[in-house]
Amino acid sequence: MFSVEKYIRDIVDFPKEGVVFKDITPLFLDPEIMNKTLQALIELLKGQEIDKVVGVEARGFLFGTLLAKELNAGFVPMRKPGKLPYEIIEKGYDLEYGSNSIQVHTDAILPGEKVLLHDDVLATGGTAAAACHLIEQLGGEVVACNFLMELSFLKGREKLRDYKIQSLVTY
Repeated sequence: MFSVEKYIRDIVDFPKEGVVFKDITPLFLDPEIMNKTLQALIELLKGQEIDKVVGVEARGFLFGTLLAKELNAGFVPMRKPGKLPYEIIEKGYDLEYGSNSIQVHTDAILPGEKVLLHDDVLATGGTAAAACHLIEQLGGEVVACNFLMELSFLKGREKLRDYKIQSLVTY
């Protein structure tokens, strides 16, 4: 049986001391492993109608675009401030080691569209909650929040109680 966890490595004290960063780059080094991971993420979505996949900068873009292609859905990048050239809306959030905000183009999601939120990790839930807020502000319906991994000890699910949460690996 395929195990995504086997291809996620720990980097101690990155990006700052005391943090154990979960590095997903090994998932992309072998096309077979990348495809197996993609298929495992798609399996979580069986029977769900999805019009758009939102990927959160930057690691959410990696599988987010692949998911959008496989699901025949549009892809929407949610980016950090100053990266999007058109009219945007913005939402701030807290991280386990700081704070930030994300932005999305105002025309990226149409009212009534069914949206999959994808990111690499669910940690404190701040980023995902901010992304869900922006999706709904534009009139989209969050079908599910889809993650490669969840750091359950950071209790991110508590900020996402109103949403279906799916992940391949839980730490």
